[in-house]
Amino acid sequence: MVHVDMIIPGGQALGTLEDGRKIFFWNALPGEDVSEYEIVKKKSRYYEAIATKIENPSKFRVESKDTCFLSTSPWQIIDWDYENQLKTELVVEIFREHQIDITRPHIFTDNNPYYYRNKMEYALYWNNEKRLIELAFHLRGSHRKIPINTSSIERPEIFAAAQRIINDLNSRHEEARKYQSILLRCNQNGEVSGGLYENHKPHPVFKNLTDDILGQTYSYSPNGFFQINLPVYELALKEIKKHISTDNVLDLYAGVGTIGLSVARDRQLTLVEVDKSAYKELERNCFTGQGDTTSEEYNHRRGDYGATEPRNGGREGAFRRSDVALPKPVLAKSEDVLDFINLNQTVILDPPRAGCDAKLINKLLETTPQKIIYLSCNPATQARDVKMLLDEYKIEEIKTFKFFPRTPHIETLVILSSK
Repeated sequence: MVHVDMIIPGGQALGTLEDGRKIFFWNALPGEDVSEYEIVKKKSRYYEAIATKIENPSKFRVESKDTCFLSTSPWQIIDWDYENQLKTELVVEIFREHQIDITRPHIFTDNNPYYYRNKMEYALYWNNEKRLIELAFHLRGSHRKIPINTSSIERPEIFAAAQRIINDLNSRHEEARKYQSILLRCNQNGEVSGGLYENHKPHPVFKNLTDDILGQTYSYSPNGFFQINLPVYELALKEIKKHISTDNVLDLYAGVGTIGLSVARDRQLTLVEVDKSAYKELERNCFTGQGDTTSEEYNHRRGDYGATEPRNGGREGAFRRSDVALPKPVLAKSEDVLDFINLNQTVILDPPRAGCDAKLINKLLETTPQKIIYLSCNPATQARDVKMLLDEYKIEEIKTFKFFPRTPHIETLVILSSK
């Protein structure tokens, strides 16, 4: 019998074995006792496991909606309000580990726990008895595939399209081993794009989708990066927009441009992205919404983008927008364009899970732009970066967004202003 003490950052429940080793559980909650479990990873100092039998179940435990919940959304067993509480408490704990004391942040949600994901990738399972292909996910912590009949984390249009692909494969008597996976994406209008990844062949290029975000239309590839939960993403963008207080805005790690273009298209805006596919979409999205401007005219006008004038009495680097100023996309690593950072500027950061490069942090500390808006899918690396930035900055606000309900994933927004 193992008593569960707490939920840790990362979403697992922590217990201690009789020999003192720690054990990290999925499918267990604080206060519960685990009498049976399946070990999925053994290390010298700890185990990772899936709880299979619970004694003294928590009052916050609820019935999971899907049998495959451990593969897709392991917090389906947690009461909705308790999930909100856990996520904000974990943010506080993560920042405390980096010697930053904060109060529990407000959590933003659209109160929609299911059918929110606009992208899903499925494995293919060969049912030897039926001689048929079935949709599948990988069992958490293993390479083992588990067949599924239902899934409620993604939009229903995606699951229906995946099932149609499976039905077509079975009608042609195909075998699962020929294929790597099925990747599908759906826009807010219910249009689905994507398809099969075949083993030992290049990934196909699927038809682009478009979505409207805060009145702007964006194009994106089903294969590429785009936000998974657009209604909650819009809540985050509205909060970000409140803090755009300078004429000059630099959007780093810009992806296809949805942050900068949604909140600062009316400013002198530079967007930096390193991935070539995302950058192509970024260029297209910068052009979208320019009225009757042709692509040639846009490129010509964009070439004059650097013409700027300091405001009277303003600090060096303060800008007055001209009528020809248009969003400027830049293909580069964010840490390789440090000359774009200046004093009278708002810098938007939305880095990958690894956080910001040290060169970028050092440049921000050296130049001290007026404001830094830092959105992160990994509060641990965000807290690490913010800890360094506090030498020259103070925290104005920290907010949490429930981009991924029924999972332990947390998205946090930190607003920093120069001291």
